[in-house]
Amino acid sequence: MTRMMILGLLNKFGSMSGYEIQQMLQSSQTEMWAYVQPASIYHALRKLQQEGKIILETVEHTGFRAKAIYKIAEDGVIELQQLVEQALAKSSVVFPAKLYTALTFMDELPAAVTVVALKAQEQEMAAVMAAMKHGEEMKAEAGAMTVQAAAVFSNIYAQVELQLEFVRNLIRDLEAEREEGQA
Repeated sequence: MTRMMILGLLNKFGSMSGYEIQQMLQSSQTEMWAYVQPASIYHALRKLQQEGKIILETVEHTGFRAKAIYKIAEDGVIELQQLVEQALAKSSVVFPAKLYTALTFMDELPAAVTVVALKAQEQEMAAVMAAMKHGEEMKAEAGAMTVQAAAVFSNIYAQVELQLEFVRNLIRDLEAEREEGQA
């Protein structure tokens, strides 16, 4: 995903420094939805340059600092197109494997502990939703909301809402079961 993100940004926005790419990734919260950590880009930039996918266009010097400016190479454009096509063709269905596995063995915990843990997950998902809504607002304010970005946000919200409903129903059922056992 990091390769596609770097190549895509360079192709879409033109020559950029690693810092500029990192800032774009951070402002887009890619670690949340694309699993791209902004700090991972420097290694990827070196590798892409070694492979001839990007070109070191220039190095700007400011005082004691040097800033490398990269641009996408023709081979990079070809790879970007291949990566995009592969990503679009591959199933993007992702199951919450950790949650499903934990639910398989939740009888190993007292019901009260399970409920507390599920409520923590519920709060975490609500925080993710709030962060994504904030990101959407920032993107809209910057005038960068495309049809594709709006569709992505809509899909993220639908997935988080579905997961929230699932966790809330589990909590409700576990609490009802616990109350029945005490009656």
